[in-house]
Amino acid sequence: MKTKKGFKSGNLRRGIYLLPNLFTSLNLFCGFYAVIAAIDGKFLPAAISIVIAGVFDNLDGKIARATGSTSKFGVEYDSLADVISFGIAPGVMMYLWALKPFGRIGWLAAFLFMACGALRLARFNTQVGTIDSDYFVGLPIPAGAGMSAATVLIFHKLNIGGDAYPVLILIMLYVLSFLMVSSIKYNSFKKLGLFRKMNFNALVAALLIIIFVASQPSIALFLCGAIYVLSGPVTTWRHHKEVKRKEAENLERTEQSSHPF
Repeated sequence: MKTKKGFKSGNLRRGIYLLPNLFTSLNLFCGFYAVIAAIDGKFLPAAISIVIAGVFDNLDGKIARATGSTSKFGVEYDSLADVISFGIAPGVMMYLWALKPFGRIGWLAAFLFMACGALRLARFNTQVGTIDSDYFVGLPIPAGAGMSAATVLIFHKLNIGGDAYPVLILIMLYVLSFLMVSSIKYNSFKKLGLFRKMNFNALVAALLIIIFVASQPSIALFLCGAIYVLSGPVTTWRHHKEVKRKEAENLERTEQSSHPF
């Protein structure tokens, strides 16, 4: 027979496990609504819903780790929700918004985006605990979906329709698809020292960034998304360049040691 204390402890434990999965469900809800909104031709609400889904997706993981309530069920549920919110939703949205005139090529591009996102999630789940958690291998699917949503938002901000530059949108979707399944490393920002002491100038800079995001959210989201998407290839290129430089230096030292005179 359970004691009153044990009963409360069990309820608390179940409540803790419920919390991150609740945020995952909110992520899933936003993704499903984005699909419905895109079908109805409401592309701005669809893009906003995908962005909000990204916020919930980020929170569920942080809450699970902070409360020690991570579980295999939560990981699998999160991945399934991500396929809907960041694979199907942006794929449908981008097809109906800009790629429909291309016909088969358009919906195949949307399908490729969704498929590459699903492959990216499957690969991530198999690599958990075996690779450096400081980096993601390949562009994370929420970032790819966020870039798609940010493109819709910036076009709406500039009063430009999706049919104005369909070729550009098609190329962007193919590039994002490739980056998700590539071996390019992206910073995970899991060890950011947000709660460490900072000097006054850093605090002022942070406040200015917050003001800019609040005043021009569409532009800010697009710039942040573009910078993050490009950061992977740039960082990888610099890393390879550094590795080649060190190899050349080591080879030169070896040759000098073998021929001292």
